[in-house]
Amino acid sequence: MNVNMPVVRARWCDIGRIADLVTDALSPTALGAWLVPDEQQRPTVLAAVARIWTEHALLFGDAFLLPDGTAATVWLHRYRPIPPPARYADRLADACGAHQNRFLQFDQALAARRPTEAHNHLALLAAPGSGESGRAKAVLAGAQSWMDTLSLPTYAEVFTDADLNLFRRHGYTQRAAFPVGGHTTHAMWRLPPFWTGRSSRNTRSPARRPLVLARNNPSTRWAVR
Repeated sequence: MNVNMPVVRARWCDIGRIADLVTDALSPTALGAWLVPDEQQRPTVLAAVARIWTEHALLFGDAFLLPDGTAATVWLHRYRPIPPPARYADRLADACGAHQNRFLQFDQALAARRPTEAHNHLALLAAPGSGESGRAKAVLAGAQSWMDTLSLPTYAEVFTDADLNLFRRHGYTQRAAFPVGGHTTHAMWRLPPFWTGRSSRNTRSPARRPLVLARNNPSTRWAVR
């Protein structure tokens, strides 16, 4: 595969495809197993939650696919506070059932450490299959080029050493590492190219904010391969 291949902007009709990619990427991981311990229920639950957030991103952000549809990224434009997905509490309860509390705990932990300044948030990166395929590299590079045109920093959470190395190769620096459900989460930050040599107004995530979950005020999501 040519890892420099461009990405295409996702449309509403692509939501199902992106949800499937997230499910295929996240299901076999330790994080996926923690979120939904029931292996039989896991694909259905993950797909439903991914659909909620992909729909939301097409209203308050962007999503991108490789042209062959084998990998995707989902972004939220956090220029200012954005609302949660419509009917989020009800939809999450319907999607997760008995697993809802784990998703809420996950939301809470990520929200507590998200940067407070304006940025573009890579909420989901899904590139199922072998890491040797280059899909994760291709979709991240292509989507990052789009985000750089918006002249804001980008932020992501990653959960494996492989993804940590991938993001570092694409100009991200690690801001913090913190546990979520017994797994280490790495908060990653990238300045746009024209900011090279310039400091951000808020170069750290608020890692010591108390983990207080406001009703119906979740955060986002997973960077997964």
